[in-house]
This record gives sequence, structure tokens and C-alpha cells, in this order.
Amino acid sequence: MVKFLDLQKITQKYSDEIHEAVNRVVDSGWYLQGVENSRFEKNYAAYIGTKHAIGVANGLDALIWIFRAYIELGVMKPGDEVIVPANTYIASILAITENGLRPIFVEPNIETYQIDDRLIETAITPNTKAIMIVHLYGQCAYTERIGEMCKKYNLKLVEDNAQAHGCIFNGKKTGAIGDVAGHSFYPGKNLGALGDAGAITTNDDLLAETVRTLANYGSSKKYVFKYTGRNSRLDEIQAAVLDVKLKYLDEDVSARKQVAKYYIDNIKHVDIVLPQFRDWDRHVFHLFPIRTSRRDELQQYLLDNNIQTIIHYPVPPHKQECYGEWNRLLLPITEKIHNEELSLPISPVMTDDDVDSVVRVINKFV
Repeated sequence: MVKFLDLQKITQKYSDEIHEAVNRVVDSGWYLQGVENSRFEKNYAAYIGTKHAIGVANGLDALIWIFRAYIELGVMKPGDEVIVPANTYIASILAITENGLRPIFVEPNIETYQIDDRLIETAITPNTKAIMIVHLYGQCAYTERIGEMCKKYNLKLVEDNAQAHGCIFNGKKTGAIGDVAGHSFYPGKNLGALGDAGAITTNDDLLAETVRTLANYGSSKKYVFKYTGRNSRLDEIQAAVLDVKLKYLDEDVSARKQVAKYYIDNIKHVDIVLPQFRDWDRHVFHLFPIRTSRRDELQQYLLDNNIQTIIHYPVPPHKQECYGEWNRLLLPITEKIHNEELSLPISPVMTDDDVDSVVRVINKFV
């Protein structure tokens, strides 16, 4: 069986260092907001290229705290609008609506699956306060046109960097391009913890302080509460594990790119659309999404041939039951992608035989 993602095998790559890190935390007797968290935050900020990295409980919380902080600072208020790609994971939308803000869905480019920067300006209104770009599947969503629009209309640029750790645009890492970014370290990410974990990166001192306070019950001083916050802190064990794996992130991304290149060079099936991108720096291949109108048939065929795949994502946010008010929106490009997308196995621990097997089986699909 070619697994979609063999997390056990990935963890085994760093097994000795991970065990040492976990034991160090256990033996320390200090399990929250200690030296491991501080070390990882410092190292991750340096890796991304920002002044601040604030560890939080998960990637969704990272995005939620960004918008909540902007509200607390008077930059936004409930009812304001945030432009967001329509074809994203629902967490991007949940973070907006959780704060009483209104998502304005913009269709993606059918070739790159990233927000179509040609459509953004017509969606901007006097109520627009931010553009959220989502580096979906691991590909950089930022364009210079987006940056220019943010300046022209005085909009905050928020990055959802949950899937793009290590991605680069013109020498700068995603997560350091906008005003602020949310990161997820869910176990299956390119930089994954052994449980839930997340972070926020920014160069804005006041925003960083506000986010950190909000995620600590609203307190920056023990038993003194400035905000009605929540408990959303990165624990010491996850921080220690992430700091181990951070050292190998670029190496792992390079291995993912080798798998992607083999797929791109060798999958020749006429019914399959392969990923398109501008250059290798701008994609870290968290996922390898292909498209076909025979998606469900192909997925079953691959499973019958011992190859696991996953659909990202079968139902777009605007068609979810929880967002019934938007169920009637017509977003044909988004819906086409969600109806046709299938993610092939890709990871830094796939063998050459695994990758070749996927290619051979796909090319024989009738």
C-alpha cells in the first residue's frame, strides 16, 4: 500500500531527537510557556524572517486571534469585510465569521488554484478592511498586484500560511510577506507537531503583544485581564518537537519537490490536469492536487491498486450547511475545482518505487 501520508515513518526520521526533546520537557517539570516555547518562537521567527512568532494552540486559533487583535486595536470592527479565496479550507472562513466579520468570496485562478488577483479590486468596498490570501496546497498566493491593492486601499494583508511552510516569493518566506500570518502545525503539515499547534508571525510589535495577551486568557500579567481572552497556548512538548523538525524543514521540502517533479514529468494521462506554478521556489507541495472530471472513479481505481488519495476538499465553504446564507452563491470555478480535485501521495519519506508505482497505475487508468 502506498499511503497518502505515512506519519509514523516521518516521525521515525527524527525519532532519537524527538525522544530526547520530549524527555527533556518531562524531566524539566515545566510544561507551559517555558524555555522550549521561547526557543521555538525565536527560531521560527528567524526562519520565517519576522520579528515575532507567537505560539498558539492550533492554526485556526492563530487566524482567529489575528482578526480579534485587529478588532481590539480598533483597526476593524464587527461587520467589516475581509476578501478571501472561495476555494479554501473552512478554517480560513471560520476565523473571519468567529469575529463577526464578513467574508467576501473571490474566485480562484483555475490554473493555479490561488485567489485570482484580477477579480479582487471589484470586490473592494468602503467596508473592506483586509485581504486574506491562502497559500493553498503549498503554493504562494501573493502577487505584486495584491500588494499594490493593499497599499492603494489601505488594507491589511493577512496570510493563511497553514500549508506553505518554507515557501518563498522573491527571496522572502511566506508568513513574512503580509502584515501578519497564521500558521498551522497540524501533524500532516510540512512542519507538523505530534498534535495540534499553531503560530502567528508578524513584524508589528503592538499586534504581537495583543495576540499573545488574547491567547493567554486576555492577560499579560498574572491574574490581571485586559481582554476577555481564551486559553490558546503552545505547550512545551509540541514546541520542543517542532524545534527539532524545523531544522529539517528545507530538506523535507526538497524531497517533496523531487516527488512532484517526477509526477509532473511522467504522468501522461490525457484526462488529468497537473498543478501549474511559476517557479519551484513558490511551491512547497504540501499537497499534489490533480484534477479530472472522473475524480471519484479514479480515486476508487487507485485504492483498488493500493494507492491512497484524499480529496481537498469535497465541499467548498459556501456550500457548507453551517453557512446556509451563502449556499446559493454561484462560484463556478471554485465548485469545479472542488468537484474535480484529487490529492496524490506526496511526502519526504516516499520511496522511488512508491512514486513510480503511482505514476504507472495512473497512466494505465482507462
